[in-house]
Amino acid sequence: MQKNNRREVIKKSAMALLSISSKPGWDFWKSKTDEQMKGNRIGIQLFTIPSLVDQDFVGTLQSLSKIGYREIEFFGPYPFSATSSKKAWDQLSAMLNLQQHAFYGHTVTEVASILKENDLAAPSVHTSILTMRDSLRQFMDGISPLGSKYAVVPALMDVDDRNSKDAYLRLADEFNSFGEMMSEYDMTFVYHNHGYEHVSYDGEMGLDILLRHTDPDLVQFELDIFWMKAAGADPVEYLQKYPDRFKLMHLKDASQDFRFSGDGGSPDQWMAGFPLMSDPGDGVFDIEGMIEEGRKSGVTHFFLERDLAPEPEKTLTNSFAKLKQWI
Repeated sequence: MQKNNRREVIKKSAMALLSISSKPGWDFWKSKTDEQMKGNRIGIQLFTIPSLVDQDFVGTLQSLSKIGYREIEFFGPYPFSATSSKKAWDQLSAMLNLQQHAFYGHTVTEVASILKENDLAAPSVHTSILTMRDSLRQFMDGISPLGSKYAVVPALMDVDDRNSKDAYLRLADEFNSFGEMMSEYDMTFVYHNHGYEHVSYDGEMGLDILLRHTDPDLVQFELDIFWMKAAGADPVEYLQKYPDRFKLMHLKDASQDFRFSGDGGSPDQWMAGFPLMSDPGDGVFDIEGMIEEGRKSGVTHFFLERDLAPEPEKTLTNSFAKLKQWI
């Protein structure tokens, strides 16, 4: 049986088994291709405004829709995430003074309905490498009512070894295995760069190893322009070098050039960059040029993500006004 035919059989079987077609959100998102959905659909990663959704989830989604945002990217953990992932998040949520997890007291089915009522879709969700390793099928079954196409691992902080070429080759194999299992649910595994992947191993960057040794049918990438620039790499060059591998993009700007003090592999190095972040179009990056190159390269989902925006309401309106000129 050819690969595409086999995937179609798997997809139909999984849909029948899980009764996905009857769940809210499926017909809204999965019936549409990336190409159909990408026009003028500006998205937002909710880590931009965690305090707003924590305090008033439904009201914040309504406000996002009124401003004009049409795509939401959730960050975890979720009720169906691995226990290890939830415990790791508890430490961070205490630091951020957040009281709840991803769906803020709502069930996933309720969230799917709230999104649909507000003309919003969730094409992608962030999860953790721990959940992918320990509870992948539990996660996939749990998240299915959203009708998301992509599940994204945004960092590798819980990976013991990512300091050699062999380590990245092992990660590439692991990513392929995640993608193979996820294909049964008609979803694609995505990895989001965070900076440390731009250390060279035997003349090859970690991110290049992942890009070269993962199957494009199973694994795609989310390009965070701020963290790539902080690592000394050029987002436009990567988009040109690897067409059709970056399907999602995180957009934030910088008030001045910022480089990691080390390899970009620790939260303290990331947090040093937070005060230098700015709304897209207000800083030193050529946001318009990156979006244009992204479109040429195959990016279909553009998300505002200014981590923990200090003035969230201002960032939402200011960023949308700028991005609607380019997306």
